Amino acid sequence: MKPPPHLLRTPPGEPLAWVVRGRLAESVHTGHLLVLDSVSEQARIGDPDAPMFARSSLKPLQALAMLRAGANLDGAQLALACGSHAGTPQHVAVARSTLASVGLSEDVLENTPDWPVDGGARSAVVRAGGGPAALTQNCSGKHAAMIATCVAAGWDPSTYRSPRHPLQRMIAETMTELTGVRPQESAVDGCGAPLFASTLRGLARAFSALADGEPGTLERRVADAMRARPELVAGEGRTDTAAMRDVPGLICKGGAEGVLAAALPGGRAVVAKVADGSARPVPLLLAEGLRLLGERGPWDWERVSVLGHGEPVGAVIPAFGTGAHRADGAGT
Repeated sequence: MKPPPHLLRTPPGEPLAWVVRGRLAESVHTGHLLVLDSVSEQARIGDPDAPMFARSSLKPLQALAMLRAGANLDGAQLALACGSHAGTPQHVAVARSTLASVGLSEDVLENTPDWPVDGGARSAVVRAGGGPAALTQNCSGKHAAMIATCVAAGWDPSTYRSPRHPLQRMIAETMTELTGVRPQESAVDGCGAPLFASTLRGLARAFSALADGEPGTLERRVADAMRARPELVAGEGRTDTAAMRDVPGLICKGGAEGVLAAALPGGRAVVAKVADGSARPVPLLLAEGLRLLGERGPWDWERVSVLGHGEPVGAVIPAFGTGAHRADGAGT
């Protein structure tokens, strides 16, 4: 059945990755992907100019807009603002410090309450008799930074989530400048903040602007914060953190519904949108894109095994590049 004709749709795209069990490719993840170097497209799948919501991959651009508005964030606070953290005590402490820097507490946060992503942190909350909270939700670093920005700029922090708020207008303007795409659609993200549509090509352009930021620029501050504190951008055992540790100069930020945005200095970028919204193929899409850009690998985080009775019996493999025919789950 087709969706209602009045809905805008991101098209399903083309195969990005195959799910192989034994010798049978039993499933396929379709979508869109673009791998760019400074002079050409190294890979293009689907339509990189189709409209899409980049979800949390937008956080580094939102953080840049906050710095432009006068936010006074240290390196850890800026990295957490760029991240989708795991809700560990370290992550919570940094979010609290952002609010404390402007004399406020977690009571002012308006992001959607949630459990920590980290299993250990979640268990600790349960043992303490707690529940879902705004502070432990993965976007609290961004929301804390938004509130701190409002205080620094003299804006009303109580309405910071309104699309008409000066902060959100500045974010939309910053997105337009860096992506080269004026948002034609907006919505509300899972955390409650405004969300503006873009394209994969625009996202690649924007992340390259951050990765290639000149020393002393705000763009460089964002990139340096992510590179210096990758554990605050995601958390231990998560792809964004592991990839930035393993690949010098990389900035990387995933987003909900199967979004990937990554860039290296020199105009090199890997961006993708999985049509079914699955995050499962994202690590191997990143790894294969990085290999096309000259990075060596293999990396532990790229392996996505298919299990049978708890043991690897196949793998999710990219539908492009050097790994397109590999199904043993062992990397290259």
